[in-house]
Amino acid sequence: MSLAKYALRRALVSVPVLLGATAITFSFVYLAPGDPIDTLVGFDAVDPAVEEALRAEHNLDRPLWEQYLLWLRDVLVLEFGTSPITGRDVAATIAGRLPATIALGVAAWALSLLIGVPAGIVAAVNYGELEDELSRVAALAGIATPNFWLGLVLLFVFGVHLGWVRVTPPDAPLASLEMLWFLVLPTITLGTASAALVMRLMRSSMRRELNEPYVRTARAKGLSERTVIYKHVLRNSLIAVVTVAGLQVAFLVDGAVVVEQVFSWPGMGRLLVEAVGRRDVPVVQGVVLLIAVSVVLANLLVDLAYAVLDPRIRYDR
Repeated sequence: MSLAKYALRRALVSVPVLLGATAITFSFVYLAPGDPIDTLVGFDAVDPAVEEALRAEHNLDRPLWEQYLLWLRDVLVLEFGTSPITGRDVAATIAGRLPATIALGVAAWALSLLIGVPAGIVAAVNYGELEDELSRVAALAGIATPNFWLGLVLLFVFGVHLGWVRVTPPDAPLASLEMLWFLVLPTITLGTASAALVMRLMRSSMRRELNEPYVRTARAKGLSERTVIYKHVLRNSLIAVVTVAGLQVAFLVDGAVVVEQVFSWPGMGRLLVEAVGRRDVPVVQGVVLLIAVSVVLANLLVDLAYAVLDPRIRYDR
């Protein structure tokens, strides 16, 4: 099976998952306690005629399946409606917060790979030695440390005590030096656990590959250890790491909700918390749906990366 056909097949499999995500997201309107009309009117008493007009305006007088189809039609054209709390367009609100979340997520993801992959290689090559033991301790500490606690400690040490960074984000564009400097601590906070997980997986994957017969054959042919490690072992070891690296998108998005609150970072995680507190259902639906779509797309990219690293996978499915 060609890579294009494999990609098309995996994309078609993702369609039902996306539809399921939209159905669950839409159901938030009815899972939340109370009547959606109460949120629209601020829980004030209104005239029955006004209430009926609001129900008709927001399609709440239609059958549930019809409401879902109408909502799905709007979502497909990126129309999430208007926030009843702020009166702003939901798509515009999310678009204003999305770059900050992408910047934080990409920075944390890159940091986890830049630290985790090399550290895992060093630990595997030096199995049982000091480097390996140090990596195990560092990985355990990174995974066990809560994000919110690490963020508060970093803020206290580098923001309050040393004064190297601001405690709150500067009023500056995202691409400015001030914002990029402030982004360092949130990136470390969010990327630490991911880096620890990638490092442990890289170490175990490489240790398994180093015991394979093809490694002994390569060494017997006189290839240098560097060639064996980086040309043969590393590529096969990356297949497992690619899985975790792709699935870390979900972890980074979930973790960003807490980290953005700690650092007052103006991203979607903070927007989601604010919207939940205000019962701003359209904003909650838009943010949750965007997160769900990003996770599904990340899984699709992981499958495609599998097929590129190991072509045999295309023929096994």
